Amino acid sequence: MGILKKNPFGHYLFFKKWLIRIFGVLSHRRYRGFNELNIEGSEIIKNLPDNNVLFVSNHQTYFADVTAMFHVFNAALSGRVDSIKNVGYLWQPKLNIYYVAAKETMNAGFLTRMMAYAGAVSVERTWREKGKEVQREVNPDDHKNIGTALQDGWVITFPQGTTKPFKPIRKGTAHIIKQYKPIVIPIVIDGFRRSFDKKGLRIRKKGILQSFQIKEPLVIDYDNETVEEIVEKLEYAIEQHPSFLKVIPREELEVMEELNKTRQWEY
Repeated sequence: MGILKKNPFGHYLFFKKWLIRIFGVLSHRRYRGFNELNIEGSEIIKNLPDNNVLFVSNHQTYFADVTAMFHVFNAALSGRVDSIKNVGYLWQPKLNIYYVAAKETMNAGFLTRMMAYAGAVSVERTWREKGKEVQREVNPDDHKNIGTALQDGWVITFPQGTTKPFKPIRKGTAHIIKQYKPIVIPIVIDGFRRSFDKKGLRIRKKGILQSFQIKEPLVIDYDNETVEEIVEKLEYAIEQHPSFLKVIPREELEVMEELNKTRQWEY
């Protein structure tokens, strides 16, 4: 790999590789040490094509979720099934993994800008900015950038657009699926909001069992299924459909909300 080689967004791959290595080494013990990441289904990863794969997941913290995915994907590609033992798998990481993130979040400071360079596709929220409700038209360049990322490699997205559980899935994800026809891989995570603060940068509690389940690709009729049908399929796949509320005790949901309140980041 040439030192001056760039990806479609103009990022130098040599620099990106070293960022992934550094962040990976620094974060590894968060999932195998301070806490334990229980992985299921990662054998799927190695059989996926090199591009046009969309990972959809529920969301619990800003950065710990996606960092865990970088670990799991690269470990699986190096032959470690359902394991992130021995961080050496990051020496030659997959460099065309991207993740969709709010532009406001990724521009918040030097650290987040560095993390953005490692693979963020930054988009403008259409419903919220700086903690306030807004109504904004979808920026067509955002969809185009996600499409560019899919054409180049794999994209991770959190279609609810929030770390709060059981919030509606944004239709934009379904539009992207219909337009670019990617392989869609659902992921269901748990334990991250108990392990970390809301941003996923500080360890909140040690000894938490984190779960990470990779499911089989969704079967989607890209041409004939409606946006609403795809949205509902995504809700079930990442276990965020309202019907799941019937099997979760109200007391547990109240605890989740209290944790969200107490895990606000303090500057």
